[in-house]
Amino acid sequence: MSELNKLRWRCRRGTLELDLMLIRYLDLCYRNADTREKQSFLALLELEDTELLRYLMGEVLPDNPLLAQQVSIIRALPAHDDFDLRP
Repeated sequence: MSELNKLRWRCRRGTLELDLMLIRYLDLCYRNADTREKQSFLALLELEDTELLRYLMGEVLPDNPLLAQQVSIIRALPAHDDFDLRP
């Protein structure tokens, strides 16, 4: 299984909003991201769903500036309903 397929599985969180936002970032940005941005994305994937949802819904930003920047990048992506959630 490729790295992107493994990450796609990790992006499936059981909450449609989280799934869409994380997979949208993975599909549109991850391949071209620099190492720091990729590491920040992986760190976000380690968070509990409730905490991650609060960040990505804009309720609060992470204290860590790199994670806050990553959240801002993900939140700024255009919303599209045509993303395939399958691995």
